[in-house]
Amino acid sequence: MLRMRCSIIGGTLLALALAACSSTAPQPTQSSGDAGSDAAACAAQGGELRPLGRLQRVQCVVPYADAGRTCSGKQDCSGQCLAEGQGEAGVAATGTCQRDISETFGCRQRVEGGVTQPALCVD
Repeated sequence: MLRMRCSIIGGTLLALALAACSSTAPQPTQSSGDAGSDAAACAAQGGELRPLGRLQRVQCVVPYADAGRTCSGKQDCSGQCLAEGQGEAGVAATGTCQRDISETFGCRQRVEGGVTQPALCVD
């Protein structure tokens, strides 16, 4: 009797775990307000609304003024100082100031103090 009760509980837990893993893909969401006013406010800043990251959350993407500038660390940029491609961490290098917030997503290697940092992947 105890063995049967344990297998029923185990089967229920397995079914719940599988149901949690099989959810549908998330839909893009707006940050707040209606899309028209958000788009107008974003455009007024020189940006555009775009879905970003794994969740495809719609965000205002505004280019950084110093995008593409050579840098040796975050202090040189509005955003992050990114290494060209990916390589070994701890190597002396210069980077490039990130273009906009969209470059926060994906796998990137930052440069801090003129030295490459370990790669970081952000969904």
